[in-house]
Amino acid sequence: MSLHELASSTALKLPEVTVTQPFGESFDVFKVLDKVFMLSFHLQGKAAINLKVQPDHGTMLRDIYAYIHAGWHMNKQHWISVYEDEELDGSLIQDLVLNSYELIVSKLNKGQKQRSEILKKLPTSI
Repeated sequence: MSLHELASSTALKLPEVTVTQPFGESFDVFKVLDKVFMLSFHLQGKAAINLKVQPDHGTMLRDIYAYIHAGWHMNKQHWISVYEDEELDGSLIQDLVLNSYELIVSKLNKGQKQRSEILKKLPTSI
């Protein structure tokens, strides 16, 4: 599964996720309740995604994985860019997408958080 397919399928299983394309057809913006948690795009012909991270985690991930860099066109402390690579770890990508989503949900107001928690507990057809 490609980076974009894996990240997209992981993100779309989460509650309240929407996808828009405000920057054109080849640039997907994933949001939870109108807050961005993932961007999916191509850069210089290579598939890439931007994800929100804790600053310390971003530094650690960049040090360990050659395909993870500071977030392209984002706050370099709080975002990372993950590029398509032969060494790509699928479970790591799923964890990073989930982590990014949860970081955004943690910043939502109380009502939005409660709504998200209720929706997480509902059975899905996915």
